[in-house]
Amino acid sequence: MSNIPAELRFAKSHEWARLESDGIVTVGISDHAQEALGDVVFVELPEIGTAVAAGDPASVVESVKAASDIYSPVAGEVIEVNTALGDAPESLNSDPYGAWIFKLKPSDANGDLAKLLDANGYEGVIGE
Repeated sequence: MSNIPAELRFAKSHEWARLESDGIVTVGISDHAQEALGDVVFVELPEIGTAVAAGDPASVVESVKAASDIYSPVAGEVIEVNTALGDAPESLNSDPYGAWIFKLKPSDANGDLAKLLDANGYEGVIGE
């Protein structure tokens, strides 16, 4: 059974979003996503300064099974990427909620986050 933290919001495409106290949104992939992908071997990070719309592909995670687009759950500008994933992409497997992929300065954080699933809603999507 997947770990689904109650404080996060989730996209149906298995990304999580966390609104930080400074208004920035941190994005990563869910425990369910990393389980489905298998061992992650490479992460293509977005470029800092890139503007993304909610639902747009922003990154790619490659595993031993497949390459998977990572979609931005909220609209905004990429302001930081987790460069540690270059040396340790497997941290997405071992710590999917600690090993974030990118951070955004959101265009409308509250509006976009309200459209995402809470933990109970996400449990329903993944059948747990």
